[in-house]
Amino acid sequence: MTKKEIVRQLCEKANKEKLLKGSLTQLATKEIVQWTFDAIIETLVTDGRIELRNFGVFEVKQRKPRKARNPRTGERVDVASKNVVTFQPGKEMEERVRQYAKPADPKRKTRRSKAEAEDTDDDIEDTPAPSANGTPEPVAAGAATS
Repeated sequence: MTKKEIVRQLCEKANKEKLLKGSLTQLATKEIVQWTFDAIIETLVTDGRIELRNFGVFEVKQRKPRKARNPRTGERVDVASKNVVTFQPGKEMEERVRQYAKPADPKRKTRRSKAEAEDTDDDIEDTPAPSANGTPEPVAAGAATS
């Protein structure tokens, strides 16, 4: 789910519940959602911890410096300490997710050569791919494009 989808869902719910005398626009909802995210980030920067009841706890922790290895050369590399955000889900979230959530499909990372990466044809998405005999395959009706 993306922020845009969250905004759409909240806007529809607010208008259905008639929370305001008028209707709530998606633009106004987007601002409210962004203010919420900004407030969470600002609290983490200033306080290092934010606890949202029935949701969970965001906390800033510092990772220790460590030695790592460059996978290409095998050379040892020093990695500096850094701040990271951790999240500990609340009890209610844990229970609901455990009971009702469907697992997300893992995104598979594919390795492409530099030539393949430079030769992507993102601007011609609707062009049918040629079949084995060289003629274009028809695009299925209602096929989703990425």
